[in-house]
Amino acid sequence: MADGTEQSSEPIDHFPKGTGRPAAGAFFAAGYRSLNELAGASESELAALHGVGPKALRIAKEALAERGLGLRP
Repeated sequence: MADGTEQSSEPIDHFPKGTGRPAAGAFFAAGYRSLNELAGASESELAALHGVGPKALRIAKEALAERGLGLRP
C-alpha cells in the first residue's frame, strides 16, 4: 500500500497494528474496509461483533483519535 489506494484482500492490512485477525476480520465482514470507515460507527455496535474485544476497540479508538476522528458512544 505505497500510496494508500490499493485494496488488499487481507482485512488485517486495513486496520492498525495490534488489532488482531479476529477483530480485523469482524470489521471487514461487517463492511468496514479501513480504519477511516470505522469513524462515526457506534462503539456498542462494533463491540457486539464476534471477535472484537476491548483491546481492539481501544486500538481503533486511539488510532482514530490520532486522525482527529472517533466512534459514536
